[in-house]
Amino acid sequence: MRILNAIIIAFSTYSRLPMPQVEWSDENRRFSLCFFPLVGLVIGAALGLWLGVCKWLHFSPLLQGAVGALIPLLISGGIHMDGFMDTLDALASWQPMEKKLEILKDSRVGAFAVIGCAGYLLLSCALISEASARDAAALGCAFIASRAISAYLSVRLRPAKREGMLRSVSQNAPLRPLLLGGGAFIALCLIVWLALSPLRALLMCVAMALIVLYYRHMAYWQFGGVTGDLAGWFSQMCELCLLAAWMIGGKLL
Repeated sequence: MRILNAIIIAFSTYSRLPMPQVEWSDENRRFSLCFFPLVGLVIGAALGLWLGVCKWLHFSPLLQGAVGALIPLLISGGIHMDGFMDTLDALASWQPMEKKLEILKDSRVGAFAVIGCAGYLLLSCALISEASARDAAALGCAFIASRAISAYLSVRLRPAKREGMLRSVSQNAPLRPLLLGGGAFIALCLIVWLALSPLRALLMCVAMALIVLYYRHMAYWQFGGVTGDLAGWFSQMCELCLLAAWMIGGKLL
């Protein structure tokens, strides 16, 4: 029952899918990050279904890409995009670290956040418009892997603040189950990528490694650690980098 409650809380926190009500106790929330990648599984399945519909009905690449770019936002409720936009505003401010952390908490949206969101969606739309139904499994795994890595880094990396949503969720999260569970999700993604294209799978691994290294450097240097908004930035950027790696890799390899 505890595991089921953790799954429900994971979906209630990181998606807009309707879930039954459970008690949000520390015990029930303790393992919720372990099941964060399941939200990515649902997004990947929805995207794969959409790509299949596009092939069946011969929709245009533009329609395929536009709806495909919106599917993750519709399912997640934009929670990670919100963090992505807040982070862009903070980075664009060129203010001291303390001021950047204040900007992250500001509910107002700046010009750089709007520009960044528009650019992100345009690029995501363009990448997904190039996808075929055969790419569905590989692209779906990108949403799983990004969340598995994000969950682990949220616990492993130094927090920038002693309070906040990320801190409350991660401080009691068990590291060993999170590592084993996240490793299993990533291993599954690697198996899928290797089965489809070994060379493109290698490119996906390189993309994951580079974005993780940049995220750690950026978070520590600019903010002194990670926050919930920065975790949202990472999830969005990791997804985009993996989508780009797979689609561009298909053109080059």
